[in-house]
Amino acid sequence: MTNNNFTRRAFLAATTTSALLAGCATKSKVRVNSARVIPGKLSPNEKLNIAGIGVGGMGSGDIMNCRSENIVALCDVDWEKCAETFHHLPDPKKYKDYRLMFDEMADQIDAVTVSTPDHTHAPAAYWAMMLGKHVRVQKPLAQTIAEARLLSDTARKQGVITAMGNQGHSGDGVRELCEMTWSGAIGQVTETHTWTNRPIWPQAVTHLPREKPVPSTLDWDLWLGAAPWREYSPAYMPFKWRGWRDFGCGAIGDMACHIMDPVFWALKLYEAPSYTVEVVKQEGLNEETFPKASIIKYEFPARGDMAPVAVYWYDGGLLPERPECIPASEKLGDGDNGSFFVGTDGYLSTGTYGDDSRILPTSRMEDYVKPEPTIERIPDENPYMHWINACKTNTEAVSPFSYAGPLTEVANMGNVALFADEKIEFDVASMKITNSKKANQYLSKKYRKGFDFMPL
Repeated sequence: MTNNNFTRRAFLAATTTSALLAGCATKSKVRVNSARVIPGKLSPNEKLNIAGIGVGGMGSGDIMNCRSENIVALCDVDWEKCAETFHHLPDPKKYKDYRLMFDEMADQIDAVTVSTPDHTHAPAAYWAMMLGKHVRVQKPLAQTIAEARLLSDTARKQGVITAMGNQGHSGDGVRELCEMTWSGAIGQVTETHTWTNRPIWPQAVTHLPREKPVPSTLDWDLWLGAAPWREYSPAYMPFKWRGWRDFGCGAIGDMACHIMDPVFWALKLYEAPSYTVEVVKQEGLNEETFPKASIIKYEFPARGDMAPVAVYWYDGGLLPERPECIPASEKLGDGDNGSFFVGTDGYLSTGTYGDDSRILPTSRMEDYVKPEPTIERIPDENPYMHWINACKTNTEAVSPFSYAGPLTEVANMGNVALFADEKIEFDVASMKITNSKKANQYLSKKYRKGFDFMPL
């Protein structure tokens, strides 16, 4: 893992989009100038022309859920891994390099799904938005704080419709949780606990794997993209990349944008001007991989009429203590994943995606009447169609980057605290850690020559 400096260039990259896309001369001719590219307008009855970047695995489900529209291009660095998608969608033009796809088809694409490993989310999404394309990106939105901020700012400036793939945000359950919290069901929330059974892939790996021959169907150089060069090994992909610091965001990157979403939304953490993050416990962090287990504590100040709150994250099988008043027979969260809220007047628990939200002990739910809905319900709880329709009607989609960016920042700030190995104080507006100059280096990263997409 390269120990990267938070340079002036990286800071400017996170705060401006008024520059050229840089550094892709080797395989691509396309250049995006600083002028805003306005998205094309469609009537609600027209179909979008959608391209998929990363169409194997989760990406297959993402692009297949857009089949009500015209799928015009499919891009993946390993055509064997997405053979099933190609079978079901034989007509779209196929690419391995999304830069070449944009070179040849920019004027034929309205919207793009991005379902690649974490380290490629920001380059692909930024490129698409600078070309005036609507985008839907898998979670986490980006790998670094600087990338998440850049994508949020670019979406606003370009006027494109955006969404992140934390599908629980479109569900009725998380909306009920917010309404219950805001109506004072358990009084003021002063503490929350969120946990996951991830990682379910190797982390705390102490030795680099041995080099293996690159599969004939894989373009390894393109898969690495902006990450530092290393030799191929099946220990990195197609699934185990999440545990490696150059490619993924670990357990917190995989699941926090799902499980912490109810906490983030219900407690309006996006309104906090600053917050602190510290590592309570970690096992096995090293320069190459994330730890096999960790406990991270965030502290947020008061937000409007909401009290200051401590937000705890647990992964790798570590769990919060069960409140004494909650019987052992009553499940917290979904069991292996979930959250519970500690209020001045009781407890709330919710599942991985904000579903099955309930006051605990469950005896308190017997006479409880949920408040009248105040948040829009999403038709069929379908985030894909909601994004598609939003693109056509120029309305906001579920989990737009204006929301998903700050959520991703909070989630990935847990990793920054891990890397910094000290309690950090983060000022949101300036995007700076104010108590440690050294820790700011972990807000961004360097990019491999030829793949440096960040604005100059």
